[in-house]
Amino acid sequence: MTTKERYQSVIDYFSVHAPDAETELLYDNPFQLLVAVILSAQCTDKRVNLTTPSIFEKYPDAESMSKATFDELFPLIKSISYPNNKTKHLIGMAQKLVNEFNSEVPLTVDELVKLPGVGRKTANVITSVVDEQPNMAVDTHVFRVSKRIGLVKQTATTPLAVEKELIKHFPTELIHKAHHWLILHGRYICVARTPKCRECGLQHCCKYFEKNN
Repeated sequence: MTTKERYQSVIDYFSVHAPDAETELLYDNPFQLLVAVILSAQCTDKRVNLTTPSIFEKYPDAESMSKATFDELFPLIKSISYPNNKTKHLIGMAQKLVNEFNSEVPLTVDELVKLPGVGRKTANVITSVVDEQPNMAVDTHVFRVSKRIGLVKQTATTPLAVEKELIKHFPTELIHKAHHWLILHGRYICVARTPKCRECGLQHCCKYFEKNN
């Protein structure tokens, strides 16, 4: 199977079985999504969704969060991984939005990565989810699944290398959706330790399945 055929098989499968794939983080606007994505680093979306309602109630926008003190915000975040750093990042992010971006979340990767707590992966998530830009956020799920299936070469050893290969081969108009396809597949089927190959609909085009079954 050629690389092109493998990608087409993946597209055909998910277009039927996950046509409306989207983030599982709960949010009402770009600011809330940015907060949720910053909190989700090395933490489950489920845990983040349990935590954000009380945060958004008290700090619904950048202006209100920019005025928060560490001691005020920390108790709302303490159940999340790395709460100290994330509390500082959220306050710093909100202050920078107020001072440099008119309290609005910018929608370019270059501007977003200037915000505290925002790296390339987070910036790619925001721009692809909010604006459907053709950006591919590579988290542990995307990294694992794309290599197992054979969408990217085993020599692609960094998130950026994987990102570049995926963007090169997925049609531009599908990149924002393909990001969710791969994340959700990795979260529920192609899990890290014992992938559920028998339940997987991608057996016919998966290099891992071909090699191990």
